Amino acid sequence: MKRSVLLVALCLWVPMLVQGVARPLGDDPEVEARLKALSSELRCLVCQNQTLADSSAALAEDLRQEIRALIAQGLSDQEIIDYLVARYGDFVRYRPPLKATTLLLWIGPGLLLAAGVGGLWWVLRRRNARLSDDEEKRKEA
Repeated sequence: MKRSVLLVALCLWVPMLVQGVARPLGDDPEVEARLKALSSELRCLVCQNQTLADSSAALAEDLRQEIRALIAQGLSDQEIIDYLVARYGDFVRYRPPLKATTLLLWIGPGLLLAAGVGGLWWVLRRRNARLSDDEEKRKEA
């Protein structure tokens, strides 16, 4: 019994000994702050519903490394975004700009909602007309 308790304690204690202090991702906290701000505005190309900051995909890590390199080259945030948009298209932006090629992205959900409400109104109107016709037939009979 004592040996099993000692073994369990040792198994729990050894990982704490080898655990090191977490190292920062980058040497410069200003670069990391810019990276975090930029990666929250850019979409992960693999996950598609996550930002680069939230994604753990390998491609997202590669893009974050590329952004770090562009920051180190002295590019501004807008220049980095423009570079990535030129390379991957507007899809890389988490909030694409309003222009002719992305217009459907912006008005599409509203159009679908309007079509759904219009379809529901039409179906309910036909159903009510059919029910009133059935009532008139019952009255006549």
